[in-house]
Amino acid sequence: MAEDASAEVAAVYRADKARVLATLIRLLGDFDLAEEALHDAFMAAVDQWPRDGTPASPRAWLVSAGRFKAIDRLRRRARFDASLGEIADRLTADAGAASEQDDIEDDRLRLVFTCCHPALTPDAQVALTLREICGLTTEEIARAFLTRPPTVAQRIVRAKSKIRDARIPYQVPERDELPRRLDAVLHVVYLVFNEGYAASSGGSLTRLDLSSEAIRLGRLVVDLLPDAEAIGLLALMLLTESRRPARTTAAGEVVLLDEQDRSCWDHTLIAEGRTLVERALGQRRIGPYALQAAIAAVHAEAAHAAATDWAQIVGLYDVLVLADPSPVIELNRAAAIAMRDGAAAGLTRLEQLMARGDLHDYCPAHATRAELCRRLGRVADARESYERALLLTLQEPERRLYERRLAELRK
Repeated sequence: MAEDASAEVAAVYRADKARVLATLIRLLGDFDLAEEALHDAFMAAVDQWPRDGTPASPRAWLVSAGRFKAIDRLRRRARFDASLGEIADRLTADAGAASEQDDIEDDRLRLVFTCCHPALTPDAQVALTLREICGLTTEEIARAFLTRPPTVAQRIVRAKSKIRDARIPYQVPERDELPRRLDAVLHVVYLVFNEGYAASSGGSLTRLDLSSEAIRLGRLVVDLLPDAEAIGLLALMLLTESRRPARTTAAGEVVLLDEQDRSCWDHTLIAEGRTLVERALGQRRIGPYALQAAIAAVHAEAAHAAATDWAQIVGLYDVLVLADPSPVIELNRAAAIAMRDGAAAGLTRLEQLMARGDLHDYCPAHATRAELCRRLGRVADARESYERALLLTLQEPERRLYERRLAELRK
């Protein structure tokens, strides 16, 4: 019985930690206090559930426990700061009026919009949401931004202080305010999905919890505001997620796109994604997410890699580079050119891009160069780039892939 309860605490922690934290932030109005309350609530669960049994609604129990633990903390601190006693009294009154079964299902979406408030800088909006709401580490966020962890940490601290000092409310804004925050919200959801689909570090290639949560949030955003870009992002996530079953072997080895068994792709997700792409492209405003979704749809339409319409994909990338001129998009375009026009043409584009220095520490750029050099028989250059990618990756399945490629080149 006790072992079962302890296992239940661990399972709830993995599945619901972020949602419980989001609700505590809304209820307590303070990020740091909510994080302390979350820790206290799970410590209480570890102590009480094995003895008393798992509650009927574990998430609601944790929210309630965390809220009252926070009130206790504030009352203890009130001996040194009288204003904290007033806050504790208010939280006590709020707790008495609220039900433990409060609807907390979309608290994370509510807090995504809070963190994406126009009073914060765009980079701070995204960094704060990814760290505090979606649970990414500072290092993971830094890699997503192609920047340094201390820079990200400073943005997060400043953003939390801004929310507290400006008394920014924890709520989904009124409909007429939604468009102002939509771009930042979509950016957050996209980065969360990317971390879930291709984890930046660890022993597993993917993190299903993050990609599933990003898709859930994406559906809620489309319900709130069926903008072409919101629809496009949801389509992109569904079409990309459809490939998950074919991305790794049973042993956890990486399977590259052109080697995947497409019969294993999730064709239900593909059908929904393609319908959403058509819906997004039929609207007046077409942006980067809708264009990326269209590219993913072209991949999905090909029964096997050789049947891929690379001319259409390069054409879409030509438009995408104009809409979103980022080094990563240009890298993907160079890879597509290699498939349409040959490895030499793609490598020329890629090396021109890398010469600018934007992708110096970006592992996929070096891995792509290594693969193109390998196809061209430039063994020494391929080995150099695979070795560089091996130094940069923190992902164990990727590491094994690059080591295997290097071993093949030594034969």
